Amino acid sequence: MSDSIEPRVTVADIAAEAGVSRATVSKVLNGRSDVAPATRVQIEAMLVTRGYVPTKRTKRPVVAERRGGLMEMLFNDPSTPWAAEMIRGAEAAARAARVGIVVSALDSGPGRGQQWLEDIADRSPRGIILALSELTAADHTRIAKLGVPAILVDPVGDSETDIPSIGAGNWGGGMAATQHLIDLGHRRIGMITGPMRFLCSQARLAGYRATLERARIVADDGLVEHGDFHYSSGFTLAQALLDRPEPPTAIFAANDEQALGVYAAIQQRGLRVPADLSVVGFDDVPMAQWVTPPLTTVRQPIAELAALAVRTLLVHQDGSEMPEGRVELSTKLVVRGSTAPLAR
Repeated sequence: MSDSIEPRVTVADIAAEAGVSRATVSKVLNGRSDVAPATRVQIEAMLVTRGYVPTKRTKRPVVAERRGGLMEMLFNDPSTPWAAEMIRGAEAAARAARVGIVVSALDSGPGRGQQWLEDIADRSPRGIILALSELTAADHTRIAKLGVPAILVDPVGDSETDIPSIGAGNWGGGMAATQHLIDLGHRRIGMITGPMRFLCSQARLAGYRATLERARIVADDGLVEHGDFHYSSGFTLAQALLDRPEPPTAIFAANDEQALGVYAAIQQRGLRVPADLSVVGFDDVPMAQWVTPPLTTVRQPIAELAALAVRTLLVHQDGSEMPEGRVELSTKLVVRGSTAPLAR
């Protein structure tokens, strides 16, 4: 009597077991980026354990086939809290695939990045994660010549490029921060933006203004100061806001580092957070929980953005095309001790 042949595992089988649609499984098989990270990991594992054999028209996820090698991460400044969270997320995802992460800083000036590009060519990485504030046309051309898959993570510069990107919902985050302060009774809400050449700064400011308008609060341009995302600008610009004849009762800082500068400015004047002034930040870097009082902030999934970038690059190692356009992960307001109802 001959041995029976086990039926072939199908996309429908995987979908039923994972509790997702067949379309979702197909997206994973074809390297599409529009699948939740946790769902992607679950499906990739099932494809391997169930012994799924792809048809000629589908490609098996490379994550299950190839391990090892290097992944490059390029920053303007890898020493910031934001960059530290990015590196943490990328390293965790890369470790699962036994891939190493090389972190570099992009030089400024006429010869910008030339040495880094030469080093990249020597290392032959599996992919490049560009966590840059700006990507110039010259940078784009040089990177394209390397022939290495690349992805932009949370790009904040207004660069015209066909490199796919992953980012956070900055406009919605700006709205959530401002609405929280309005709900607490604040009407004179100051804002310290990031550099206005950055798209994320523009989006966070637009969210702030749209929320004021929706609440029928007349926006006062004198309550908006343009910062640079650093502690010192948060401190200096908060002083300027507090010097106004009618100072704000709350300040929304476009990142946590500036929010900490706002704390210092308030404390220097003998005032208290939040009894005298409420403060909201943006990012939710680890130190936001450690300050006193803990900072209310808009959490953008920094580590998750980097991890998704790593997985996206790994999936596309089989020669399939990188996803086009931008993928956005949602932000979330995290309420802590730095905001309170307006003292009447």
